[in-house]
Amino acid sequence: MKINEGKIDRIVRVVAGVILLVLGIAVVPAGALAWVLSILGAILAVTGLVGFCPLYTLFKINTNK
Repeated sequence: MKINEGKIDRIVRVVAGVILLVLGIAVVPAGALAWVLSILGAILAVTGLVGFCPLYTLFKINTNK
């Protein structure tokens, strides 16, 4: 896996992921919306921490300078 996310992109993903995880786990009542927010938050947080986004590879996007 080659890093394809830039520094700012990674920071935004981790922050947004943590916010969505908190919303999904603690704020939104149990249900489909809570699951969607939690899963999306986890995906954003992991891709931000790892620095690799499979969708970026698919669409040939690279924010890493």
